[in-house]
Amino acid sequence: MADRVRGRLRWGAPVLLLLLGGCGQQPAAAGHPSASASATAQPPPVAWTGLAALDPCTLLTPQDRSTAGIGVLGKPKDIAGARACDWTVPGTFGVTVTLSDTDGLADLAVAKKTATKTKVGAHPALQVADKKAADGTCAVLLGVGDGASVQIDVSNTGFSDTPLACRRAGTVAGLVEPKLP
Repeated sequence: MADRVRGRLRWGAPVLLLLLGGCGQQPAAAGHPSASASATAQPPPVAWTGLAALDPCTLLTPQDRSTAGIGVLGKPKDIAGARACDWTVPGTFGVTVTLSDTDGLADLAVAKKTATKTKVGAHPALQVADKKAADGTCAVLLGVGDGASVQIDVSNTGFSDTPLACRRAGTVAGLVEPKLP
């Protein structure tokens, strides 16, 4: 099924670009000077680059950070070869956003008893929290296609109030999701 969908997307995107590329343009007369000028003035179509084109530290704008209660700038990190950004609000909580170009939701090792399937915007997601441990941590994992994912981890200072950590992770996931491919 996934191969059939990829096949449709691979062929459907160029066809869609061709159809949209001609919208609203009048045909130019042959030999007319504006015919070649308008052809070179248009930018080339942008290729889909997945998560590789994203910087995790730019996924939360200043307004997003304010909405999420994050008053600090993020710091780039590398987590097991994956690009990440960490925001630590002293005395309150921390958020880490990690981009994985190689692991989709199905590839992630998540204990089923701690994961709840959900959806954030247009992306399938898992909310992961061990409610019995009540350790003030929660993660929202967003699927990006079949082979990529974004993980939003929240840890409360004092490692308490897991429901609050999940609300914070959900807020950040909702702010990040519209920026994902």
